[in-house]
Amino acid sequence: QVNTERVEVESRGMNHAEGGWPKDINPQEVEQTIRFRKKVEKDENYITTIAHLGTLMEHCVKQNNAIDIYEEYFGEEEEAVEMADEPPSAKTINVIRAVWESASLSVFDAPAIQRDPNAAKRTATHLSWHPDTYRKLAVAYSSLEFQRSVKDMSSDSYIWDLERPNKPELVLNPSSPLVTLEYNPKDSYVLAGGCYNGQMAYWDTRKGRLPVEVSPVEFSHQDPVYGVKWLQSKTGTECFSASTDGQVLWWDIRKLAEPTEQLVLDITRRGLLEEALGAVSLEFEPTMPTKFMVGTEQGIVIACNRKAKTPPEKISATYSGHHGPVYALARNPFCPKVFLTVGDWTARIWSEDIKESPIMWTKYHLSYLTDGCWSTVRPSVFFTTRDDGTLDVWDFLFKQKDPSLSLKVCEEPLSSLRLQDSGCLLACGSKLGTVTLLEISAGLCTLQSNEKALATAVVPALLQMFEREARRERLLEARQRELRLRERLRPQTHGTQEQQQEEKPGESPQEVLERVSREFLEVIAAERARAQTLRGQVP
Repeated sequence: QVNTERVEVESRGMNHAEGGWPKDINPQEVEQTIRFRKKVEKDENYITTIAHLGTLMEHCVKQNNAIDIYEEYFGEEEEAVEMADEPPSAKTINVIRAVWESASLSVFDAPAIQRDPNAAKRTATHLSWHPDTYRKLAVAYSSLEFQRSVKDMSSDSYIWDLERPNKPELVLNPSSPLVTLEYNPKDSYVLAGGCYNGQMAYWDTRKGRLPVEVSPVEFSHQDPVYGVKWLQSKTGTECFSASTDGQVLWWDIRKLAEPTEQLVLDITRRGLLEEALGAVSLEFEPTMPTKFMVGTEQGIVIACNRKAKTPPEKISATYSGHHGPVYALARNPFCPKVFLTVGDWTARIWSEDIKESPIMWTKYHLSYLTDGCWSTVRPSVFFTTRDDGTLDVWDFLFKQKDPSLSLKVCEEPLSSLRLQDSGCLLACGSKLGTVTLLEISAGLCTLQSNEKALATAVVPALLQMFEREARRERLLEARQRELRLRERLRPQTHGTQEQQQEEKPGESPQEVLERVSREFLEVIAAERARAQTLRGQVP
């Protein structure tokens, strides 16, 4: 043992909230601080010191305003490299079936399966995400097979909480099975639904499972309601619906006794209901409040303008290209003039300016396509579902002939598709009522750095590609019109035999297509050569 001196330690500090004050000045005493400030300001060195420090401080302030010292110069490049190396993928995070049994798994642990007590399986015909929280998903269930509905089949539809998927958060009990169901983007407690018998109904989730109001049968659609869209209005209570009876009806949910407006989908513009085309899909873009589009059973897309003066003028254009019903119709959120249609065995991309044919389309699949939608994040990415239970993810800036990702979701046919606004979660509904939630890989739901730059350029890459394809279609249309005009004028012209010999023989459609394609490729090659020459001249 050694005897040592004990060292006494104490902690001291200075409160710099009011600046560094001398030891004999109490910062809490206002009079003392005022007297001390006046004393310092009378000092001869005060003015020269402040002037000197002011110039130094001014330089630092200007430097801080000019340069962001917290900017990350290489963060986006590193993320882009990581996402470029990662192949496109998607993983299942939850499976919801039409009825449920006890399950102890969470949505974050493993897929949780809910089984329906109903023996008759119903199709998940429509999906709608909650506008405020991504925990809830509304699903409409009904059987769309003609004359195959089972007796005493349930007409319930469900709202699911994805964090507690053991049973539905709320059971919606309509008088007739719901074919479509949509959340109100302004009031997340309100949902509008279209029934199988043509009625319109709306729910307030705070008031329980029964609808608040239902439209009368005599003033409703006569066929199933396949599309319901909410309008951008001050009250947030207006919506419109489309049905296979050939009508588009506008509603105010505060009074569903009768529709506020009607449009008959008669492309002959005579307004005859017996000549109307049945609607199976509906599109409405809030940024274009007067325009909407309808996909029909006959494969024709009808573009409409609600603010036209007369009913015939409300049908502004038609687009024909599918061999069967147009099951999905959606505008590109980044290029609103470009829209996607899904039907028969293909998905087609159209431009509003070209009505004769689509500007791009996918290959013909072996199985029927049932639904599709654009990505809300990536301008060039869209999703399609097939009748064999496969989900296809297409990226037209990556490759156009084949999908970037094909995923077998389930064994039964997929019937509906809905992407979350964040672009990372995808819900797929099947014919047997199964709803599968998929998480998309980061590369498919993150805007790439080059896309950000191109999106702010004068001509974005995607729009430039669409314009190129549209220009090609215009050339083909012009040539076809020229040939038709020549055929009409040929019997009326009487030239000499020499003139007839000099006249070139008519080309077949295949020859016209080959020649126009060759001319188009020559123009592209010339433009590339000119661009390379200009780059070579730049010092």
